Amino acid sequence: QVQLVESGGGLVQAGGSLRLSCAASGSILSVNAMGWYRQAPGKQRELVAIITSGGSTNYADSVKGRFTISRDNTKNTVYLQMNSLKPEDTAVYYCNADLIRPGYYYGLDYWGKGTLVTVSS
Repeated sequence: QVQLVESGGGLVQAGGSLRLSCAASGSILSVNAMGWYRQAPGKQRELVAIITSGGSTNYADSVKGRFTISRDNTKNTVYLQMNSLKPEDTAVYYCNADLIRPGYYYGLDYWGKGTLVTVSS
């Protein structure tokens, strides 16, 4: 059993900041890439940021310079620091991880249940 549990969402005014966390727990040998996605009402889920096990990062153009993804490999946890938030950042944010589990030789894709971020104007 593997779980990804997100925390840190909430309501913030435009220009404010939030920090999301996502911890992976359960039967895990190693964690490959971890990332954050978001889905706004009426829109498709989109990639926000991703970080490899080695620390390489990639961001959606819409969040570059405002959001920072990081991870703590000792805790199997990924973070998303969100600054200068805009109303258009309002969405449910989902954590994603590619995990190696006992008995498997390839990565398995897991998702958290999501945390709501609401940015008021």
